[in-house]
Amino acid sequence: MDRMVGVISRGLKAPIIKNGDNIVDIVTETVLKASSIEGFKIQDRDIVAITESVVARAQGNYADIDAIAKDISSKFQDDTIGVIFPILSRNRFAICLKGIAKGARKIVLMLSYPTDEVGNHLIDIDLMEEKGVNPYSDVLTEQKFRDYFGYPKHTFTGIDYIEYYKSIVDEFNVPCEIIFSNNAKTILQYTKSVLACDIHSRNRTKRVLRENGAEKIYGLEDILSSSINGNGFNETYGLLGSNKATETSVKLFPRDCQLIVENIQAAIKKKTGKTVEVMVYGDGAFKDPVGNIWELADPVVSPGYTKGLDGTPNEVKLKYLADNDFANLSGDDLEKAISEYIKNKESNLLGDMASQGTTPRRFTDLIGSLSDLTSGSGDKGTPIVYIQNYFDNYAE
Repeated sequence: MDRMVGVISRGLKAPIIKNGDNIVDIVTETVLKASSIEGFKIQDRDIVAITESVVARAQGNYADIDAIAKDISSKFQDDTIGVIFPILSRNRFAICLKGIAKGARKIVLMLSYPTDEVGNHLIDIDLMEEKGVNPYSDVLTEQKFRDYFGYPKHTFTGIDYIEYYKSIVDEFNVPCEIIFSNNAKTILQYTKSVLACDIHSRNRTKRVLRENGAEKIYGLEDILSSSINGNGFNETYGLLGSNKATETSVKLFPRDCQLIVENIQAAIKKKTGKTVEVMVYGDGAFKDPVGNIWELADPVVSPGYTKGLDGTPNEVKLKYLADNDFANLSGDDLEKAISEYIKNKESNLLGDMASQGTTPRRFTDLIGSLSDLTSGSGDKGTPIVYIQNYFDNYAE
């Protein structure tokens, strides 16, 4: 065994990226500079991952609440808008709600419970069961919710999101009724004009609404899918994947990511002769065991990646082989036997007992999660992640 280290993930410090900066040049130069200073070699099939935030920032892909309001108003006119299934987030939804409220005549805000779509708890599940509330069938008014559960605050933020979201709508003098239900059809008792704000379940929500008589159906992906008054936009995801920028603006999910990753790959190839894989990443896809939040509030982990990152791992479980097929071996003999097994494994291990427990998620989801954890979401200043040896295995 010539090398003792497997996967290496490095967070690379980069300049503070602003609107108009050339993201391809910055990423390429940062990778080359880090390689020189830190003494690592750039190799074929290394991975460069860039957080979506700096890509969108370089693009100037921002929009203010006036643009959101204008799009909402043009789509819903004077209708009462059913705003359903938003996640509970100051960063992800609060500023969007400001724009929605500014463009609305009246809002019925329908929250899912006991958690939102990504796991933010609105109420404690045990308390819900103690009160005999059935989240699959029971529809609660705001008063009924308060009678049952009082004024619960989020575990991490300390925010009462019911009060917070209502205060945002009140700021624009728009009447707002809050209800609680997990059934999209419930909103149709209040209005036939609906804005579905869920992320990963949005297509199902819109289908259910369509099949049950909704007349106007839009999702967050339909808001700012084109530019309003010169503001930023995202033709695929609209407001999905947006983050708070200021108290009156959001940074949208970046555009043209496929072109960007391919250009970075080509630039590094030209400078080094090596073909690295490149991806833009947003939220990782993992669950926090304390707050029970499923991290992925972006519509996808990666909105753009080079073709070498397509697919899923095809791996065997070393401990399974050691405990079963080669239980009678040890030392060099065991190492040699497992290495040979890996070299000769089938190209598709689906259903093979030796692969059980390897969780064949997509490469982009796995690598995006690794990158998100490496770069963090705070003040580390490492929006570019450089990963080596990811595609190696024990036999190599």
